Amino acid sequence: MKIAMVSEHASPLAVLGGVDAGGQNVHVAALSGALADRGHQVTVYTRRDDAELPARVQLRPGVEVVHVDAGPARTVPKDELFPFMSTFAQVLAAEWFLDRPDVVHGHFWMSGHAALDAVTQVQGRTGGVRIPIVQTFHALGVVKRRNQGPADTSPEERTWIEPAVGRGVDQVVATCSDEAFELKALGVPLQAISVVPCGVDVDRFQPTGPVEERGRTHRVLTASRLVQRKGVGTTIAALAKLVEAGRDVELVVVGGAGTAGSDLADDPEYQRLDALARSLGVRDHVSFRGQLGQDAMPTVYRSADVVVCAPWYEPFGIVPLEAMACGRPVVASQVGGLIDTVVEDATGLHVPPRDEDAVAAAVAGLLDDPERAEVYGAAGRERVESRYAWTRIAADTERVYDRLIASGAGTGVAAAPATIPTLTTTTGRAPRTARATERTAR
Repeated sequence: MKIAMVSEHASPLAVLGGVDAGGQNVHVAALSGALADRGHQVTVYTRRDDAELPARVQLRPGVEVVHVDAGPARTVPKDELFPFMSTFAQVLAAEWFLDRPDVVHGHFWMSGHAALDAVTQVQGRTGGVRIPIVQTFHALGVVKRRNQGPADTSPEERTWIEPAVGRGVDQVVATCSDEAFELKALGVPLQAISVVPCGVDVDRFQPTGPVEERGRTHRVLTASRLVQRKGVGTTIAALAKLVEAGRDVELVVVGGAGTAGSDLADDPEYQRLDALARSLGVRDHVSFRGQLGQDAMPTVYRSADVVVCAPWYEPFGIVPLEAMACGRPVVASQVGGLIDTVVEDATGLHVPPRDEDAVAAAVAGLLDDPERAEVYGAAGRERVESRYAWTRIAADTERVYDRLIASGAGTGVAAAPATIPTLTTTTGRAPRTARATERTAR
């Protein structure tokens, strides 16, 4: 089938690790490639952020990236992109009018909004059946506001447009059970929600292979974009407690604005974290590595005794999967997608968010019991092979598409994209569970 992926700010060609580049870029690239391997033709539409980029790029056989001219041809923070979505939708509509896809899959709320707008335009011109639309949010504004409060930089329009997108598309693919509960609270019908998680490249990320040399007896690793909500500060504070207890341990921090540490000094979050480490007396125990490419990461993962993922909240989180694929035990905040991916006392340990004492205790326990850490690592590898390999994720996603097409989901009238703030958003916390049945399409 012909699949149109819409990912307005997260190009599969993007360098990973910047403030607005990370897991979604990996997800779109890997899912598109895995679907192409299953014989599908995938076109990814993303906003042009560089005037020198060609209009179309062949990412790999079966996957083409189209750079859409919408707004200035330069990098723009994603929270400032909404005013350009009308133009983005017009380009999509013109493209799909001439070459109609079998299914559209939006990634992030603005992509879903543009996809709905474009599909409405195409149907209006042709008078034919509507193209079915699938949506993956990757993050929900209601969760972001709950955890970041005034620090949330999302545009005001997200408050009402995001729920409207969830209710207007044919199927929402949630990446974890926690997100499914949030979507239900926003008014998305349960029958319109499928849970298909993000995946991991199990061939690239393996337990065996080169191992980076350590600087101290023990090594803890954390990898993320350098934004405060990712909880790197919590991990540094936990490290200080381990050092104070007399442990010879180092913390490697991967991520940030720089490459291999070259430009980190200009990163405000790095400056904050550097000051924190100095104030706690552990700066010589912390190595800020900047961005590292995907090919370099397995060597670093394998060098760690423990991988810590301590965000305040996390829509899904690919780092724990990569760590587990490399046979490393994970200490993870008990939030969002980490509740599903990291199995308590099986592949790692859960800790409350923003709790440096709990992180320190969990890491210390694994350092003191290497046999248990090894068992967790082996179980993690087995888990990602059976549930999170991209071949499995692509097959589950394909079943969502097939089910929609077979049911004639696109035969109705397309929901108009939300433009007027008249919708009521549910902001109360939905019931949560640490282990919910995954509702992938069968």
